[in-house]
Amino acid sequence: MSFDLSLIVETVPKMLAGVGLTFQLLGLSAFLGLILAIVLLLMRISGKWYLDWPAQLYIYVFRGTPILVQIFIIYYGFPQLEFIRESVLWPIFRDPFGCAVVALSLNTGAYVSEILRGGVLGVDRGVLEAGEALGLSTTQRFIYLTTPIATRLALPAYGNDIISLLKSTALASTITLMDMTGIARTIVAQTYAPYEIFISLAIIYMILTFFLQKFISLIEAYLGRYTKRES
Repeated sequence: MSFDLSLIVETVPKMLAGVGLTFQLLGLSAFLGLILAIVLLLMRISGKWYLDWPAQLYIYVFRGTPILVQIFIIYYGFPQLEFIRESVLWPIFRDPFGCAVVALSLNTGAYVSEILRGGVLGVDRGVLEAGEALGLSTTQRFIYLTTPIATRLALPAYGNDIISLLKSTALASTITLMDMTGIARTIVAQTYAPYEIFISLAIIYMILTFFLQKFISLIEAYLGRYTKRES
């Protein structure tokens, strides 16, 4: 089997033309997913069963089903519902980009909420007791003590989720979006050279993942700058 380097040189710039759409999907989904995750977190730690149980059910459903299935249900299923077609949500669900963002956001929100909850539960109880002794209210303790510590504890796992989300954006190509993977699939259909094209695409994703990891590491180092011990 021959390996056509000239084909790679020719097609890589074409695939990179889709990197903007890839990062649009990543950025919007990460932002909306984080907001959803915070809402779910507050429901989980509210101490009220009528908030906790629905949040647990939501998390179970979206963590227990493949994201590709979720994308297909939202893209192919939701537009068939009459009340959605007649609602203000129709402009979102009639567009493949909107469906992809919704599906990715709903999925990552379920995972991130559990990551954040792990960070909250990891906060030392003694810190909260000290805050209570200083006269801080429950809300003040959560904002000024729990949140900063939990953020630092949850960041490594959250960073891993963002990287997983980056790779999950490739599934948007299954609903006609021309991100990097969508462009790669089109090129393969034209050239019948899946080996060269998909290996090149994998290398591009690896490079993007490398820089994303470095960026997250910089944030971790910044947030943990006061906790480092001097040698």
